[in-house]
Amino acid sequence: MRNDCGGLAPALDGRYSNVVSTGVAKPVADDGPIAYIQRTRDWYLALGYDNPYRWAHFGDVPFQALVKPLARCTVALVTTAAPCQPDKGPQGPGAPYNAAAKFYRVYSGESAGDHDVRIAHLAIDRKHTSMEDSGTWFPLPALREAAARGRIARPARRFHGMPTNRSQRHTLEVDCPDLLARCREDDVDAAVLVPNCPVCHQTLGLAARHLEENGIATVILACAKDIVEHCGVPRVLFSDFPLGNAAGKPRDRASQELTLELALRVLESAPAARTAVQSPLRWSESPEWKRDYMNVSALTPQEIVRLRAQFDEAKAVGKEIRDRSR
Repeated sequence: MRNDCGGLAPALDGRYSNVVSTGVAKPVADDGPIAYIQRTRDWYLALGYDNPYRWAHFGDVPFQALVKPLARCTVALVTTAAPCQPDKGPQGPGAPYNAAAKFYRVYSGESAGDHDVRIAHLAIDRKHTSMEDSGTWFPLPALREAAARGRIARPARRFHGMPTNRSQRHTLEVDCPDLLARCREDDVDAAVLVPNCPVCHQTLGLAARHLEENGIATVILACAKDIVEHCGVPRVLFSDFPLGNAAGKPRDRASQELTLELALRVLESAPAARTAVQSPLRWSESPEWKRDYMNVSALTPQEIVRLRAQFDEAKAVGKEIRDRSR
């Protein structure tokens, strides 16, 4: 993807002047985006799975320009978060990975109300974020505020949840057409897609491609840049944050507002497919947090055995839920 701002060059307005550092830049070693495709491959090989997952990849990328100014557009939010299910175990701040909270069908909720959606069912970075602020993964309130300011015409009547099926075929043949039908029912002009885990990024990459092929412009808020690039998507705002924070920093409303604003600018100003813009925000002064997620070099033999058992158990739970939902 190109780091082509496509009309994003004008300075950010005064509302965000205290969010972005303007000091003198200093070189930082080992501070590139995390290579999630390679990390996950090495991880599962270390756990004993000798058939590495093949990530979706396309050479041609669809692109749908906005057909009218963004201030006149109806914008849908697409998420991989799940409605909280109190009977399905821990799902709140600090919760461990919880396969019981997964879902395997597209769902929708009314955009006018508030919703308790969680990400405990996803492989986010649990060491460096605690899932305590849904504004980092579900920017529906921020989207409503953007409408109140006249930045967009309105949020779509409903937001939509996309299941993170590892089966690319099922995502393409079942989930993506379902999502498109729901967006068409709500007369959607554009969509903001917010993934969380690695497979989430692929799922919403496939969803963005399908929506664009059918006349709906999209922008993805991504933390796993390599996965959406490999898939081949129209527009991306990349935030170099731990997985689970694609919509901004926790307990930092200014960063969440800025992240959405940047995404809207990418949506309206991208000149062509494969436009990628990186947020100027940094997670921390040190890039050391990037060393931890699915890093096999940090595992002991005992931890590998334990993690393999946990993964097998989670797969069995997920399969049971998936089988019941189809």
